[in-house]
Amino acid sequence: MRKLLTWVVVTFGVATLLRRLKRRRRAEPTPPTGAADPAAELRRKLAESRTETEPAEPAPESPVAERRTAVHDEGRAALEEMRAQDRPE
Repeated sequence: MRKLLTWVVVTFGVATLLRRLKRRRRAEPTPPTGAADPAAELRRKLAESRTETEPAEPAPESPVAERRTAVHDEGRAALEEMRAQDRPE
């Protein structure tokens, strides 16, 4: 009796799953034949946005080594300031 009930439940579950899959396939929207390609529309919008962008910031005049040195000096100064605050007076 238990095996029969198991078979009935499994069969019912498989049938329900198959029905849902069939409905889902029917419900999938088909792209309209007369409409423009959505990918082409997105490409066009992207090309427009690229042409409208502002020019990039001008490159800094100082060489990279000078800027790097300045940043490191600022970091060292901040570290020394924090260490000075931690020291008991």
